[in-house]
Amino acid sequence: MPRLDDYKNAKKLAIEKLATESFNSILQRTGFETAEPDRFRVPFLNRIYHIGFPEFDFEDEVESETEIPIQEQILILHYMLSSAPPLLTDNWVSYREIPGASFYYSAFVKRAIDPLKNVWGQNVDGLLLAGETLGGKTIDTGDAGYEFRLFPNISVRLILWAGDEEFPAEANIVFAENIKEILSPEDIAWLAGMLVYRLIALSR
Repeated sequence: MPRLDDYKNAKKLAIEKLATESFNSILQRTGFETAEPDRFRVPFLNRIYHIGFPEFDFEDEVESETEIPIQEQILILHYMLSSAPPLLTDNWVSYREIPGASFYYSAFVKRAIDPLKNVWGQNVDGLLLAGETLGGKTIDTGDAGYEFRLFPNISVRLILWAGDEEFPAEANIVFAENIKEILSPEDIAWLAGMLVYRLIALSR
């Protein structure tokens, strides 16, 4: 389990690298918008963040005093660090198909797959409601399926098969293939977990 100091160091390293680039080069490759001069406007899940340049300070657009989890900040900074990613395609990969993901597979299942099954395996309508609330696009797969554009260049699909008296619930999360060129396997596991837990929060 990473310590707070590890997160702070990861954030510091990312900012040091990003600060050597121009605002416009980062803006162009990420697909983000401009909030005001030298500030990025970054929609993420059901929030919108403003990120200053070159300090890379984070602020919630609606609730400026809200503390933004450092894990979310690091994930966004790592997305911003990626080299110009390939365009989104309709090719999808499982987590296991991402190079280097085997080491983090158990964490991915614990953070994302298991909560998805445990919360909605017997309550598909609950996932449908949460997915609509978060702006997901329904897909014709499983008993419930949603596609989410989490960043301009990253799309994720959640798929759930309901359980019954005979069979347990099953779930899967797949990613637009270009994600492996943008984020590390560890970041992808965090991203999937953040999506699932934000949906859980919205369903309460």
